[in-house]
Amino acid sequence: MKIAYLGPAASFTHAAAAKAFPKEEMVAKSTIPDCIMAIEKEDVDVAVVPIENTIEGSVNITLDYLFHFSSVPVVAEIVLPIAQHLMVHPAHKATWKSVQKVMSHPQALAQCHTFLQAELYGVEREVTPSTAYAAKWVSNNPTELVAAIAPRMAASEYGLEIVQENAQDLELNQTRFFVLSRKPVSILLPKEEEKTSISVILPNNMPGALHKVLSTFAWRDIDLSKIESRPLKTSLGEYFFLIDVLSEGKETLVTNALDEIRLLGGKANKLGTYHVHRLQTT
Repeated sequence: MKIAYLGPAASFTHAAAAKAFPKEEMVAKSTIPDCIMAIEKEDVDVAVVPIENTIEGSVNITLDYLFHFSSVPVVAEIVLPIAQHLMVHPAHKATWKSVQKVMSHPQALAQCHTFLQAELYGVEREVTPSTAYAAKWVSNNPTELVAAIAPRMAASEYGLEIVQENAQDLELNQTRFFVLSRKPVSILLPKEEEKTSISVILPNNMPGALHKVLSTFAWRDIDLSKIESRPLKTSLGEYFFLIDVLSEGKETLVTNALDEIRLLGGKANKLGTYHVHRLQTT
């Protein structure tokens, strides 16, 4: 199989994809939308994309593309511990505190906010498409006094020197990744709880609409593990909701809840039912 991931090589998404599919062909994509569109166009068999982080919360571009553009179901969730490391070209190891710029993915920069404020206050922060992209850029520009925030495997991949380990704000930092595929996939990792992800547009002009939608799950004793709203991108004040429920043994009940939401005048779509696989390495 061909597995699309947010690249280049040695990104966190690459680590999650490689752990889940160690014998398959990895295909690096430059952006999260590129990963999702690759599976939509059937250029690859599977796409792995980040969906949520402990510190920074949801990856909004993933949520939006899954809602607006994707018809491929979520077939698995991978949870990866995240350790962010500050790295420089070996030539600048001794002078890393004088770097003129820190590059990384916006989520990684935000996850290391406290460290950057304390140790590199005032230093320019440049957003890159991925953590691995930042590490590769630093490697390819050895004369530039620039640092990258990236995973440990990126330092090995691109010959960089880690000058500050575990720069993230919280020690227990994790990222959830969705696995998208039109066919069931076999992931040789321990399985935990089963979830179902659902998108909902509330009925128009109905007082207590959100309460009524959530009640369809509550009275059926279906546990919610997450709910959040995103702009519909139609007009100000219009939203869709993304809801994750614990669905083990409750497939019929979840289906009935979605039918009830539709009877109320709302729109409900199942994005996928899947198991959670939790990794132990960064």
